[in-house]
Amino acid sequence: MSSRLSSDLEKDEEEEEEEEEGESVNPTEVKMSQIVMPCHSNHRQELSVGQLLKWIDSTACLSAERHAGSPCVTASMDDIHFEHTISVGQVVNIKAKVNRAFNTSMEVGIQVSCEDLFSDRHWRVCHAYATFVTQRTNTGKKVILKPIVPQTQKEQVEYSVAAERRRVRMVHDDIIKDLLSHGSVQQADNSAVGNAVAAERTKVESVELVLPPHANHQVNTFGGQIMAWMVNVATIAASRLCQAHPTLRTIDMFTFRGPSQIGDRLLLRAIVNNAFKNSMEVGVRAEAYQEEGPNRHINSAFMTFEVLDDHGKPCLLPRIRPEPLEGERRFQEAIARKKIRLDRKYIISRTQGEAPLSVPWDPTNQVFVCYCICMFCVCVCVCVFQVYLSYNNVSALKMLAAQNNWRLSSEKDKVHLYTLEQKSMLSFRVESEVDVPAHRAFSLLAEISNRPSWDTHYRKCELIHQVDDDDFLYRVVTPSVSHGALGSPTSSSQGEGILQDFILLASKRKPCGSGDPYVIALRSVSLPTHPPTEGYNRGEVLCAGFTILETKNNMSLIRYYNQASPEVLPYISTDIAGLSSSFYHTFCSCSQYLTRNRQNVTSEEQTGQYQATNTDSPTCETQVDALSVALHSTQL
Repeated sequence: MSSRLSSDLEKDEEEEEEEEEGESVNPTEVKMSQIVMPCHSNHRQELSVGQLLKWIDSTACLSAERHAGSPCVTASMDDIHFEHTISVGQVVNIKAKVNRAFNTSMEVGIQVSCEDLFSDRHWRVCHAYATFVTQRTNTGKKVILKPIVPQTQKEQVEYSVAAERRRVRMVHDDIIKDLLSHGSVQQADNSAVGNAVAAERTKVESVELVLPPHANHQVNTFGGQIMAWMVNVATIAASRLCQAHPTLRTIDMFTFRGPSQIGDRLLLRAIVNNAFKNSMEVGVRAEAYQEEGPNRHINSAFMTFEVLDDHGKPCLLPRIRPEPLEGERRFQEAIARKKIRLDRKYIISRTQGEAPLSVPWDPTNQVFVCYCICMFCVCVCVCVFQVYLSYNNVSALKMLAAQNNWRLSSEKDKVHLYTLEQKSMLSFRVESEVDVPAHRAFSLLAEISNRPSWDTHYRKCELIHQVDDDDFLYRVVTPSVSHGALGSPTSSSQGEGILQDFILLASKRKPCGSGDPYVIALRSVSLPTHPPTEGYNRGEVLCAGFTILETKNNMSLIRYYNQASPEVLPYISTDIAGLSSSFYHTFCSCSQYLTRNRQNVTSEEQTGQYQATNTDSPTCETQVDALSVALHSTQL
């Protein structure tokens, strides 16, 4: 058992108890429990990661097929970070359920925990997100998946954020290319390679014959088996570099490029791409071939290994000397992947921690080294960060909106003010229905520059930069609230005291399916070109924005959320206390603004309306393509 386990046991047990409280049975949920036997273990009497991947893939596949009602295959697997090892005699508990179904693909969330039968202790090992696709019928028709209906708050959060994870997933490869093309990655230093280990020494090549026990119930090579073979050759390559027994910590996102069948020969190649101070990246490639015919590329994966000492601390590793040309290319790409590995690890895990509120955004070279916090997320983000920061921005708002313990604080003429208290954090929500189509309301509210015309809390709003079609940077100036009645509609226009300003990232999203709202998310960033200036107090916005949901009779339910920071709270404090109703006046002004501009629908909005109402439309894919293009064309 890992030496880090004892300090995390209580924390993991508390999280598990919170998840189980009030949890309903999901019809797609599949559970698997396996006791670790010696035949499942490695030389340290710990569960082999390859065996664990087999169990994970099998459980996830059963969940996907339970929802689809038809055979499914693994399309991809997101990053997996193994937090703890599992010893012989302990029990592995795996739980998988479908988070969201799109058209012919679905995201399956997998939770892996360990149980010690003698001490009755439970702890988390890892979690993962896998994408499964349905196989065509005998007539060649696609199987269209029925939508998932979330039942609990946790399921609603996973359902909402699944669309954002899919968006990031589809541009992952472009991010690596962008890092390399912009020269953000250091070149290999060959000036001091005397003690470096030649990468050729770590090469591994192995052939496996696919037999019936290696196939699934569809007579294709079991995806988990392919992953297990890949882990095996990667471990050998890592061992050749460090001359010790390495521990697998992370498997980067990978995609299955094609199927393999019984009788195939699987050629597996592995090599250490780069060695850092305490970790190394191993690249693995799997190809399938028959006795005749060309090799077929099945899969490629990148795995991060560490070598632990007797106290469980990572050891220093020898340097690697890459091969010319291809080896140097792999060396540079490994650095790029390391730069984004922490991004995805912390964004997807949504671990809460301490960090600055505002995110540094460097427009000069598109290199971002930042720590950003929202209600559930902490990201350590490096390089070409707009994709991940945009993901974080929208996901934070979706998670806030999915909370189910909002309390009604005030109501006036069908305008409702709700509050949510969580530990030391106070959030509020204002909502009302307006007689404006959802796509038109979205288009109008997404123009943040027009907000001063209807919101007295916005004195000035200037567009600093358009990152891409969906992400914008603004500077917002708000009036002082240090004089007059806080939160009153007149205090915002008095003009007394020092003004506040905010640098905001605005990210907008159209629905990915029927029942999804339009989303406009806001959060603070910091720009070197726009530092705090004299005469203004620089404020912070943690998480804010609008969700716009289409209702009956072509009307819209508009909800505004704000996770109140100290700079924002004074504007709403008297409303929450029931001493004023400025929220009502502001929302009435917003409604009037939307109604005045209800007409003049553009062709773009008409297209957006069609896509939002068509559940089989490629809206998500279109947004992803636009963001991918922007990654290569945007020069901040």
